[in-house]
Amino acid sequence: MDKNVFVIIVTYNGSRWINKLIPSLLASSYPVHIIAVDNQSTDDTVALLQQYPEVDLIQTGSNLGFGKANNIGMQKALELGADYLFLLNQDAWVFENTVSSLVANMEANAQIGLLSPLHFQANETEYDTSFATYLSRKTVEVNGLPLVPFVNAAAWMLSRACVERVGYFEPLFGHYGEDRNYCDRVAYHNFKIAIDPEAKIVHDRVITRNFNKDVTQSRYKLLSALINPKYSLAQAYLQGAKEAVGLPKYFAKFYGFGKAFTLFTTLSGYYLKFLFNPAPIKEARKRAL
Repeated sequence: MDKNVFVIIVTYNGSRWINKLIPSLLASSYPVHIIAVDNQSTDDTVALLQQYPEVDLIQTGSNLGFGKANNIGMQKALELGADYLFLLNQDAWVFENTVSSLVANMEANAQIGLLSPLHFQANETEYDTSFATYLSRKTVEVNGLPLVPFVNAAAWMLSRACVERVGYFEPLFGHYGEDRNYCDRVAYHNFKIAIDPEAKIVHDRVITRNFNKDVTQSRYKLLSALINPKYSLAQAYLQGAKEAVGLPKYFAKFYGFGKAFTLFTTLSGYYLKFLFNPAPIKEARKRAL
């Protein structure tokens, strides 16, 4: 237990989870430091966090979104000597051996830069629906750990070496998409992304389909393609064009032709904005290297 593990939690109006989340971390068999970065909550999230002296609370003063707020916590954790950074959603909680298993497996597999526990629904028995999809896309295993191209950032254990090489979340993203971009960069810098079958969290959420949310996620999926460092700039723009056409085609089965066309025009405009003004894309691609 000689490794410094810093848990970083971004909060925004998450009061209903705080008294489940923080006690679960305090009960961890592996000791952790806790940094909470609050995005100007308007409920009693901050007051609840302040009841725990073990929590280092940072108040941003505005809603920075997921990635930028995490960047603040990640930077502070590194400054304080973190060996591992455990990014954890506010609507999640851990079990006694979650952190110890993640640390042990990362210590034994230095090539793994990002390790996720299993994600369960609130009933603690069924996989989170999205997580089940990510797990099904495993490629091979390394020492019993399934390797995957992507897993969402509800619970990421990151090694210090990975963060120092890959960097922080890309600030071009608002909310959604930043975790996909980060996984692209982790792979580009030759770190592996894996899942620990002996560690688990609960991700207490209900997944619902919403057109506006799908539009936002589609924009950021297109953006991820444009700044994916594995592509040349020309290849990235070609991939972005494919996303602008392919995503509306995919969502047509859920929303029908009318909304699919609306999505197509939205994505086309978003794509053309970066086609005629490539400077932000070029800068983001530089940051990814």
